[in-house]
Amino acid sequence: MTAKNPLHVFHAPQSRSSSTIVLLNEIGAPFDLHLINMKAGEQRQPGYLAVNPLGKVPAIRHGGALVTEQVAVFLYLADLFPEAGLAPAIGDPLRGPYLRWMAFYGSSYEPALIDKAMKREPGAPAMSVYGDFDMMLNAVINQIAKGPYLLGDRFTAADVLWGAGLSWGTMFGIVPENPTVAAYVARITGRPAFSKVQALDAEWAAEHEAALEPA
Repeated sequence: MTAKNPLHVFHAPQSRSSSTIVLLNEIGAPFDLHLINMKAGEQRQPGYLAVNPLGKVPAIRHGGALVTEQVAVFLYLADLFPEAGLAPAIGDPLRGPYLRWMAFYGSSYEPALIDKAMKREPGAPAMSVYGDFDMMLNAVINQIAKGPYLLGDRFTAADVLWGAGLSWGTMFGIVPENPTVAAYVARITGRPAFSKVQALDAEWAAEHEAALEPA
């Protein structure tokens, strides 16, 4: 990373973008942090809507590239810093499985999680992007059971993504208790980068709360 192309990261504490901050800590990359106070509605203000018209985090700006969507941000960052070894390179036999599980997270896991949380039935099998919740989750469990990481012995950015996502899913009781999932989540979220960001997020969230209090 050169000073000519600084990395700008838009983040709301204790949100979906927290895993992006974890990933950057795993990489050890410098970045400029732009905190978004979602409780104050900053994500719906024109300044941030110019970054992401959907008002969602994370988002990153790097040189002339503006990247939104969590999985796209992960793919971009892991490839941007190949020296960190968190993304199998093109030509590596693990590249295909890596891309598969990165895409599966956004295309199947999150839609299934939200439908279940909202108590909505999935669409007909021919229409549903994830089949049904149990089918989707069993595919994930069968993969992480091969462990210790999603791609076997190699820790990648996909583990940061899935470790955070499964942690949230189990925390809110949407993903049912399962020893394989519990062991995987503990293994991934027990890493120093997760602990560091969890502490920072708590501080940032408290500051955002304080900013809303009457003077």
